[in-house]
Amino acid sequence: MPRLPSYVSGTSSVPLIGETIGACFDRVAREHAARDALIVRQQNVRWTYAELAERVDRLAASLLRLGLEPGDRVGIWAPNCAEWVLTQFATAKAGLILVNINPAYRRSELEYALTKVGCKALVLAPSFKTSDYIEILGDIAPELAQCAPGALAAAKLPELRHVIRLGDAQTPGMHNFDALLVESSADERERLAALGARLQFDDPINIQFTSGTTGLPKGATLTHHNILNNGYFVAETIRLAPGERLCIPVPLYHCFGMVMGNLGCLTHAATMVYPGDAFDAGAVLETVQAERCAGLYGVPTMFIAELGHADFARYDLSSLRTGIMAGSPCPIEVMRQVIERMHMREVTIAYGMTETSPVSFQSATDDSVERRVSTVGRIHPHLEVKIVDEHGRIVPRGEPGELCTRGYSVMLGYWGDEARTAEVLDRAGWMHTGDLATIDDEGYCNIVGRSKDMVIRGGENVYPREVEEFLYRHPKVQDVQCVGVPDARFGEVLCACVILKSGASADEAELKEFCKGEIAHYKVPQYVRFVDSFPMTVTGKIQKFILRQTMADALGLKAQKTA
Repeated sequence: MPRLPSYVSGTSSVPLIGETIGACFDRVAREHAARDALIVRQQNVRWTYAELAERVDRLAASLLRLGLEPGDRVGIWAPNCAEWVLTQFATAKAGLILVNINPAYRRSELEYALTKVGCKALVLAPSFKTSDYIEILGDIAPELAQCAPGALAAAKLPELRHVIRLGDAQTPGMHNFDALLVESSADERERLAALGARLQFDDPINIQFTSGTTGLPKGATLTHHNILNNGYFVAETIRLAPGERLCIPVPLYHCFGMVMGNLGCLTHAATMVYPGDAFDAGAVLETVQAERCAGLYGVPTMFIAELGHADFARYDLSSLRTGIMAGSPCPIEVMRQVIERMHMREVTIAYGMTETSPVSFQSATDDSVERRVSTVGRIHPHLEVKIVDEHGRIVPRGEPGELCTRGYSVMLGYWGDEARTAEVLDRAGWMHTGDLATIDDEGYCNIVGRSKDMVIRGGENVYPREVEEFLYRHPKVQDVQCVGVPDARFGEVLCACVILKSGASADEAELKEFCKGEIAHYKVPQYVRFVDSFPMTVTGKIQKFILRQTMADALGLKAQKTA
């Protein structure tokens, strides 16, 4: 009997939300005015939905007063803070396109992002960690020092007019963010309301730069409809309830924070809780305990850090029941510990990408533990997914191939880049993710790895994640990443980069012996190297391309490959 094709579609009795973000925000704020909307621990902020709405409306009216018009791009370069949320919702209400700028960006990256999408305004923090944002921007646009706020004419940033800085201090050429929170006039509020009635949910509202491993970042352009609905269905899947508190330690500049976190809370009248401006395991644990959070988000490295915190045992995490672990492959052993030691019995796994708003697959809170630790769940409502071979043909269930997504969540395209859009978005509306996956007979999806991460050893396909999952079983291994490195005989072989648990010691032979007889010989790593950390993006994703090059250089294999 022929196997089913690897095609699934998400059915649901729950319709898509046919509103703009602004309309949804106004409705929720009106119906749940007295509920806590936002708690920001490091700023001592605690606002109800009514208080949040008042500030959002004031900021939206001020942005229009500055001369910004619907469709203009407004960048935000800041860590997690209350002003980030205000900017997110105010720009949506004013029809402005929010451009998320990675807090880790430096001079050339900032200049590229602002110019690529033509930002007319930029909201920025004065500094973050070791970066002086004001100094960096001043290097690019020295004209700031001599211009009036709102009158910037910079040679290198020709479209940027307004720079809005956070904090109490004044900086030449810049507006002060708090000054934009002045009370709006009746006319300004009428104008904002009239504008809101004209906005359409298919309008672009957000640009997020993808952290590609090669080439310049691409600006995925997302609509109200894309991200509002995805945030809603993500929160539906974890059964988030009105008034529940969700701890959001992931960066807001990324979909995980601003869509799955902020918009998930908004659509369910839940409370957004930020434990700090950047991830700190202790701050997360303290926040969950103090605020009695019901849910917690994070990438696997964050959960590993929380579980490994020296004072983990003294925190009361009994309020937790759910959350999401996503952003990179989720180690099975870590997932089990999160369920057992952090009380997150209903934790889910989610899979997606920025270009799809982001989530396509998610496990359910009532899925068996085995399903939740071994797959990324089933298709989200109102979406389609197919798994195809290198010729674009759908493969049978259980066979690996490239995952393609279609539906309301797929981006409009990459801003100002039709050629790169056409490389991933085909004529039928399918987004080609570049991820290798399988779908079983019950519709559960397993991500095998990135197509470019797959290692071909002498003609044998080796999926690094499979070997990583096996090595996590070793009692001394805290974290592991496997990459391909050049080899004269096989073309490439596997190198396992291992972080040992605190106080543990092991050598290469021990870990190789652990693998022998348990996994196929061609999957056993040729090299095992012990490291203290992995190169990561701000969102906690492992940068395997850097790790791969580092290992090849350390092993002296680069010349060998090209010999």
